[in-house]
Amino acid sequence: MNNIDSIRISILSRIKPHDPEKQKLSALAESLIRRINAIGRDMGLDIKAILVGSSARRTWLSGEHDLDIFIIFPPEASREYLEKNGLSVARKIAEEAQRSEERYAEHPYINAVFDGFEVDLVPAFGVASAAEIKSAVDRTPFHNEYVLSRIKGLEDDVLLLKQFLKGCGVYGSDLKTQGFSGYLVELLVINYGSFVHVLEASREWRPGMKIDIEKHATEVHNDPLVVVDPTDPARNVSAALSIDNLCIFMDKAREFLNAPDASYFSVRAVVPLEDSDFKNIMEARGTSLIAIEFTAPDVVEDVLFPQLHKMEDSVGEMLERYDFRVYNSGVWAEKKAILVYELESAALPALKKHAGPQVWMEEHAAAFKSRYSGSNAFSSVYIRNGKYMVEIPRKYATAKKLLEIELPKCGLGKHVALCIKKEYHVLENEQILEIREKKFREFLRKFFTK
Repeated sequence: MNNIDSIRISILSRIKPHDPEKQKLSALAESLIRRINAIGRDMGLDIKAILVGSSARRTWLSGEHDLDIFIIFPPEASREYLEKNGLSVARKIAEEAQRSEERYAEHPYINAVFDGFEVDLVPAFGVASAAEIKSAVDRTPFHNEYVLSRIKGLEDDVLLLKQFLKGCGVYGSDLKTQGFSGYLVELLVINYGSFVHVLEASREWRPGMKIDIEKHATEVHNDPLVVVDPTDPARNVSAALSIDNLCIFMDKAREFLNAPDASYFSVRAVVPLEDSDFKNIMEARGTSLIAIEFTAPDVVEDVLFPQLHKMEDSVGEMLERYDFRVYNSGVWAEKKAILVYELESAALPALKKHAGPQVWMEEHAAAFKSRYSGSNAFSSVYIRNGKYMVEIPRKYATAKKLLEIELPKCGLGKHVALCIKKEYHVLENEQILEIREKKFREFLRKFFTK
């Protein structure tokens, strides 16, 4: 037995659900499905409940007590009819839950907790093929059918790859994480045949790598990794995966294959950054930290985080445009949204060298000298390397002042722009320590150690 085989056995003993856990999940799923179908009959609805996702495909990790139960309506039903009656059925089921709340993706659904399991009760249309979907969730049953027809004997490899990705910090296809989805993991294992073969194949991946299991792609995608959905030839399953998270996986896969170790499957606990740690880090780095804090809009994360990343890029471009060199940036959000920028310096000289035209361009030269004569500059116009030069007052000598005045002019998503318009705060260096939330302090730790 080689080292990878022994690691495989050890990790599977920890992450593979045992019979009692399987039985508990199965019993709860069957009970909820029976109750949904019975409620549907009582209400005179033509519906059918089904279990989908990793719990239906036997590819869930031990301890991940999530169930996805779809309430399937006829495809000819209207969206209004589905939302109204689907929610009505789901609310009746949720009356016996420990807790429940209404959430919204493409359309409303109910998230509830039963006996320690988190259950999503999702109305969907029972279309004949993925090409006929009326909402994004409608393709999930087709994913179920496809994976179940090909995954037998590979379930353990799926579990190992999921746990490896968790250890890398790149598991999760939500737009906050921008990582690998469970369905993507299943397809990679199906395509390459094992956990180890996926890792070995990744050594040859390059940005734009395309995997088309069914050889039926109908669209061209410009994503870091393209995995054509076997049930939908126009869809890239890995569209949410960022280039950095793809490369983190590739890097860790190489490291593991070169020196196998069980530690790659462990999710490292993040210790919140204490005030003293922050001060020591900033002193050692000699950089400046700027944070923008505002109340986060009340929207789902898959709407919020693209807007935050858009803002992150736009603000970063503005800082660079005004000569504040950005070393690093990141976003964090719960009730508050916070964007953090590490700068070479948050303060610049009051003056800025400004180059004019070459001396032999007489017409432009005259205009330049006229504009910057007198009190418009720190210096008189002079010549360096054949060009006119002048030292002018910098519009913003500090990043904080720049952001306080110009931030609303940056490219902001609709919901974020409304919140920024109401109120935002710019914090610099130790002012950031006023933010005490534990999860934000964990984010700060990762910000400096990634």
